[in-house]
Amino acid sequence: MTVRSAGLLLYRRPAGAREADVEVWIAHMGGPFWARKDAHAWSIPKGEFADPEDPLAAAIREFTEEIGTPPPSADYRLLGEFRQPSRKLITVFAAEADFAPERIESNVFPLEWPKGSGQVRYFPEIDAAAWFALPAAREKLVSGQLPILDALGREIAGLSRGESSRS
Repeated sequence: MTVRSAGLLLYRRPAGAREADVEVWIAHMGGPFWARKDAHAWSIPKGEFADPEDPLAAAIREFTEEIGTPPPSADYRLLGEFRQPSRKLITVFAAEADFAPERIESNVFPLEWPKGSGQVRYFPEIDAAAWFALPAAREKLVSGQLPILDALGREIAGLSRGESSRS
């Protein structure tokens, strides 16, 4: 059985910007494993869902849970489905929107920490989130999500040529 996740990728760009000028909103994963990592330790806000839940509704719910603020009202378009090295399938929706929450307040997950101690501690799923230009985002995102940035680049190029986007 395939584990499915849905996520939102917000992007922004100055008028007439080149692809390299585009910025994306991504989040640093929380918990002790990611605490001292920056490169390839960030993700788009996403989370698991099961049929028959609508993937866009799941993506909006997960964004809200992980960031602590609902995503901006925007024209979310299906960017695609992306198979991860773990075999998980992520359905991603993208929208151009500016977003500046006052704070990041993620939901938490329990984890025995230190491992083998018998002590359960709670860690935020996300401990930071920010805008990054695409070149920096490529250095920060987990490697399995890099094809999402490629798809966004194609989507933006198509929009700037006046092509209709997938819905």
